[in-house]
Amino acid sequence: MSRATQVAKLADREKTAGRLLKSAADKFYDPDIDIDWAADIPSGLHFHPEHRISLYGTEIWDRMTPEQRIELGKHEIASIASTGIFFEVLLMQMLLKQVYQHDPTTDHVHYLLAEIADECRHSTMFGKACKRFGVPAYGPRPWVRQLAKVLPAIGRGPSAYAAILVAEEVLDRMQRENMVDPGLQPLIRMVNRIHVLEESRHVTFARQEVVHGMAKAGWVARQYHRALTAVVSYFVAYSLINPRVYAAVGLDPKAAWKAAKANPHFQETMRYWGERIMKFLGEAGLVGGPGTVLWRRSMLLAK
Repeated sequence: MSRATQVAKLADREKTAGRLLKSAADKFYDPDIDIDWAADIPSGLHFHPEHRISLYGTEIWDRMTPEQRIELGKHEIASIASTGIFFEVLLMQMLLKQVYQHDPTTDHVHYLLAEIADECRHSTMFGKACKRFGVPAYGPRPWVRQLAKVLPAIGRGPSAYAAILVAEEVLDRMQRENMVDPGLQPLIRMVNRIHVLEESRHVTFARQEVVHGMAKAGWVARQYHRALTAVVSYFVAYSLINPRVYAAVGLDPKAAWKAAKANPHFQETMRYWGERIMKFLGEAGLVGGPGTVLWRRSMLLAK
């Protein structure tokens, strides 16, 4: 890459960062103030659309009472939210590493810090929502938590941003549907609305970093980023529903999780949630090769 091209790309990065900083200043929510955490929780309203619940359409679902179905939706949305917290904290660690490595006078670094501040508020918001609904913050399985500790050490460049994009954009697709669903709890809709609005900036920034990084990566680096993205994205998808949610409504966790993974409705939901990000990653050259088997097992890519 020529010196002139490098300068042009840096200028483009600064322009994008400056625009996103302005957006962050103009469109900003404080969940502690903008959400009424003491508001009543109406009975009979769902916490998660029925057709997006993992067991929807299965024999187990047919045997469940309406109350059990609402309760399972509440626990599943808590599992997804708390898994979001886990991966947002990983993202913050990686962004802080980038802050150390770049010029702190640039808009690029200023935006990194602004995004970290956003993610702190989002993690707090998701945690407060779980607490308000009286459900555990399930998060990923313990062994996934331990394995993920290496990600800030080995995640760098486009694969680091791509893997986190999977978590962000899967949630974004889900939340865009949920925030306008009148059959859902008002608190759920408001949490989703705030996250969608602020997360759109993060997606724009991360997508640009992926494109820039892959454009200058050599063959070996491209294979590394492709493999790492597939591995991390598999664990993101795998962790969205913690099997403990089934025990919370009186179901056998092993049998229910097995039924969920084989459920065509849930498989289609996962593909729908991942549709936009999978198209982008494919165009960026991050889908393919040996990692394809993991993409299919994640249910984000059709078999």
